[in-house]
Amino acid sequence: MRRGLALLALAACFTVGAQMKLSIEQLVSFIRSSIELKHRDRQVADYLRHVVLTERLEDAVIEDLQGQGAGPRTLEALRELRDASRNLPGRAPPKPQPAPARIPPPPAEEQKRVLENVREYALQYTRRLPDFICTQVTRRYVDPSGMEFWQRQDAVTARLTYFEQRENYQVVLVNSRPSDIPYDELGGATSSGEFGTLLKEIFEPETKTRFAWERWATLRGKRTHVFTYRVAKAQSKWRISYQRSLDIVPAYHGLIYVDRDTEMVLRVTLEAEGIPPSFPIQQAGIVLDYDYVTISDREYLLPLRFVMRMREGKLLVKNEVEFRLYRKFAADATITFETPEPLPEEQVTEKPPGP
Repeated sequence: MRRGLALLALAACFTVGAQMKLSIEQLVSFIRSSIELKHRDRQVADYLRHVVLTERLEDAVIEDLQGQGAGPRTLEALRELRDASRNLPGRAPPKPQPAPARIPPPPAEEQKRVLENVREYALQYTRRLPDFICTQVTRRYVDPSGMEFWQRQDAVTARLTYFEQRENYQVVLVNSRPSDIPYDELGGATSSGEFGTLLKEIFEPETKTRFAWERWATLRGKRTHVFTYRVAKAQSKWRISYQRSLDIVPAYHGLIYVDRDTEMVLRVTLEAEGIPPSFPIQQAGIVLDYDYVTISDREYLLPLRFVMRMREGKLLVKNEVEFRLYRKFAADATITFETPEPLPEEQVTEKPPGP
């Protein structure tokens, strides 16, 4: 099964015309990010003139941003926002947060045992899956500015069939309208291989992945081990393609989240490293979440959500993929397709571990 990411040409030109509501915290985060990424002062100022604040902007905040490197045009735009927000309520002081109790890591022998159990689980994962069908919803976003001002390109709803350890995608809806365009002709950014291939390749002995215990975390209410990992370029099989004419196989690293109680993988993250400067795509990464799903009265751990991000120059591309309505595969199985609302954020957000 081929696995990887692909980015086709996006023939679109976007401008920001709608007003954007931001809190002071969001505004400060945006300015700091633009300073770190060395965005042009004029471009940042132009974006700020489409911002509407929800709280009063104080001079002290502007002075702090000036000290961090905000440019003169950005400062002028911030002062305009300050004047426009004079009658708004001030920013609420942050609630004091008690420092989380530090939970000691498990002994080295326990860490090794958990990793070996996860390895065995990962190598057998796809063989243990049932044949099934589900609805896959892909919401695709772009941001030509590189400033995290996401603009939705489309929403693709597909019938995904998993039969005899093979994935098959059939497009059903594009922007909630019926479509029969082949999946590999959608254009834009696409991905494949979410059902176990990534996990298997990380844990195959020949990949020679280096693991290390990182921390405890809480994910969807479950206490998890978090391990770091790294795969060298020589052993990597992860492919990034550009317009079906260029491709590379980079080294990569990421995190593995393992349910403490079941020792099953709940999340895998991946970030490419060492991409050649001559390759059009300069950053690529994914976050894949698994959750427990009942099919024919049995519980399986299956993909819940998959987020892919890439950068080509300043152009940012993001796919948010969700898997819904799992059911056992049958030749005459039917699903009434519609594009559901996105999953609640609390289902995919990591929380600090409690005591």
